Amino acid sequence: MDDIDRKILRLLQSNARMSLKTIAEKTFLSSPAVSARIEKLEKDGVIAGYHALIDPIKLGYHIIAFINLDVLPEDKERFYVYAESVPNVMECSCVTGEHSMLLKVAFKSTMELDVFIGQLQKFGKTSTQIVFSTHVGPRGVNVEET
Repeated sequence: MDDIDRKILRLLQSNARMSLKTIAEKTFLSSPAVSARIEKLEKDGVIAGYHALIDPIKLGYHIIAFINLDVLPEDKERFYVYAESVPNVMECSCVTGEHSMLLKVAFKSTMELDVFIGQLQKFGKTSTQIVFSTHVGPRGVNVEET
């Protein structure tokens, strides 16, 4: 990966809908050259997908929470199937530390969150933090060469 690829990645992270023509102008390449580079970045798995960033509050999901959960190793696969089946689970990561899983969830009310936590407790002990505000939201990874 060279500096031009990194610039393309920065541009796409700032706006995944940026046109090939605009990217070409900003990188001093032709549109076909930009297209070929993007295709290679996709093929190599560097670009894993394109997503719209949706504001959950605008859709009525006023409760964003992080839930720590202890899951026994033998229950992980069953838990993963369950977590994938719940549309309110925005992210689920296996982590180090006191708990084995960290979930980011969005619910319309604390009552719905409470019901979900009750269901989660069949997999293990939980600890929940409700988000009051987010000052640094989701953003792309640093693509600068280190």
